[in-house]
Amino acid sequence: MAQVEATTEQIIEADAETVFDALADYKDTRAKLLPDHFSEYQVREGGDGEGTLVHWKLQATSKRVRDCLLEVTEPTDGQLVEKDRNSSMVTTWTVTPAGAGRSRVVVTTVWNGAGGIGGFFEKTFAPKGLARIYDALLGKLAAEVAE
Repeated sequence: MAQVEATTEQIIEADAETVFDALADYKDTRAKLLPDHFSEYQVREGGDGEGTLVHWKLQATSKRVRDCLLEVTEPTDGQLVEKDRNSSMVTTWTVTPAGAGRSRVVVTTVWNGAGGIGGFFEKTFAPKGLARIYDALLGKLAAEVAE
């Protein structure tokens, strides 16, 4: 099994603290940011960053649905890490200042991919598809924190 990685980033017209707080607000804001690829969203513990346990289903393709139960940590300032209890998937959100009133959000997801020919296709196509899903989420985030 090879590790698969998907990364995307966006500059958001809001300060890093505001953007991070919106991303870390699983109780209210995060649900509003999710594109249609996500369903069955439920906060099971916490709801604000570190210590949150959140569930959702992620339908990356018409045939591929991941049932995710994510533990949220904040290992460093400006960083949220979502580790899926149901798979090897880990998503890291990093928010840093990008000039006055702007921030850069980088989201990286890694997981252990399938082997064989299926793994080849997964490693080739899944990162682009997941990046599109997170680009949509980042677009909603930008609209949510716009002042």
